[in-house]
Amino acid sequence: MSEFYDPQCVRCPRLAEYLRETRAQRPDYWARPVPSFGAASPRILIVGLAPGMHGANRTGRPFTGDHAGTLLYETLYEFGLASRPEATSADDGLQLRNTRIANAVKCVPPGNKPLPAEIRCCNAYLASELDALPAVRVCLALGRVAHEAVLMAKGLKRAMYPFGHAREHTLDADMHLLDSYHCSRYNTSTRRLTTQMFRQVVRRACELAGLAPS
Repeated sequence: MSEFYDPQCVRCPRLAEYLRETRAQRPDYWARPVPSFGAASPRILIVGLAPGMHGANRTGRPFTGDHAGTLLYETLYEFGLASRPEATSADDGLQLRNTRIANAVKCVPPGNKPLPAEIRCCNAYLASELDALPAVRVCLALGRVAHEAVLMAKGLKRAMYPFGHAREHTLDADMHLLDSYHCSRYNTSTRRLTTQMFRQVVRRACELAGLAPS
């Protein structure tokens, strides 16, 4: 156990009960809090919403095993931030370079909608992780919940940093917050988020982090 990950965490009763039910119904699923994944000393920290029921909640690795990770890992691979373009399982050999992936909430929530109290409760883990990653220069927030979770973790007011796709915020002398629409199936299928839009955001994250996109 660490300050930013506890595999036995039951701080949120509703989420803990949901995981207990899931483990009983699907004993082959991870069905526990999902740890962050990636480089130990990243320049870019990508923050998502929460594990997907049949993705990270099943595999135990963020954005792995369902549609939500398709565009993400393809794009990271394109820019040299991932060793392969597809994430299928936690033991598929995929590695991230200069990049780490976390979630605003580490446990899968019913209906993929964590409650405000659950977001606040889990934020202590994100805050501790950010404190432990001094090399991070860019937090790439996938969606409004992730955007606000980063601000909460940094002790900053939401009103000062409005969310918007491709919007950039300077949080302090060393860190930027860069926003993107979430790469969910809904957003990509409705083309609210296109491949080109997401590529541009990731390219900008590399620039802000001082990384030369390959």
